[in-house]
Amino acid sequence: MINIFLAGDSTVASCPKYEAPMAGWGQMFHSFFTEEVRVHNFAKGGASTNTFMEQGYLDTILAFIQPNDYLFIQFGHNDQKSFGTQPYTTYQANLTEYVNGARKKGATPILVTSVLRRNFDEEGRLVNTLGDYPSAMIQLAERMDVQLINLWEKTEKLYQSLGLEGSKQLFTMFEANEHPNYPDGIEDNTHFCEHGAREVGKLVIEGIKELQLPIVPFIKGSFNRL
Repeated sequence: MINIFLAGDSTVASCPKYEAPMAGWGQMFHSFFTEEVRVHNFAKGGASTNTFMEQGYLDTILAFIQPNDYLFIQFGHNDQKSFGTQPYTTYQANLTEYVNGARKKGATPILVTSVLRRNFDEEGRLVNTLGDYPSAMIQLAERMDVQLINLWEKTEKLYQSLGLEGSKQLFTMFEANEHPNYPDGIEDNTHFCEHGAREVGKLVIEGIKELQLPIVPFIKGSFNRL
């Protein structure tokens, strides 16, 4: 049995039923693998690199993770808020704790850059709202020789390919009285619906294949892009 542990924020997390069909990509991730792989999604809504550690989730992961397991690490959305981390200093220092912790247990850390928010300008081009956090993670991956999946870049290509209107299908968006969980309606350009979470999960699978990780043989069949 190979275990994949996920550390991240709400764009990775499994959402509660009362928020359905909102979902993080980690919620759908198990469906891409055969029974030889088990996914443990520890991602939490609102989590940053430091709050995830402060609340004990990283310690819990490291208590259970074994040699040949994987730790996928995706943070950034909340680090750029008032959580006390800066891209090239404290954010990188925190990520280093995750990487070294996994390596000390004989597991493989995989850094995953944050998903892009759906934010188009007047000319129909996507605007980066994540500051230097994705670039800081990429720099750290190179410095520490950590394998990286650039989900920031991959989601940009996906959203851009679908366009301003088409990309809405990936997110949690309802008119008032359209869905019982959102009677007042919702227009969320950050959090995915189940369809979007699955499509972004496919991008992570794409990254796994590009890295030629040993878990590739346990990926079910082939998954077609949109």
